[in-house]
Amino acid sequence: MTETLSIRIDTETKNRLNALAKRSKRSKSFLAAEAIAAYVESEEWQLGELQAGIAEVESGQEVSHDRVSKWLGSWGKQGETNEPR
Repeated sequence: MTETLSIRIDTETKNRLNALAKRSKRSKSFLAAEAIAAYVESEEWQLGELQAGIAEVESGQEVSHDRVSKWLGSWGKQGETNEPR
């Protein structure tokens, strides 16, 4: 099921969307819906990862900057250490 959504975009973006629709032989609505779906998916993922990270910090699961720096400094050297946990 689909629904109608009205949006305002600047003239340049509208012209670019028109040109893209012609070149891709897709409708402007199809392209806009695909772009919005991709944006929403990306934002949901990013916000979910941020919330998960905040929850880890709040529960005491963070790794100190010093431990991470020491680990990164060991890369490619004899005695390279495992990632800190």
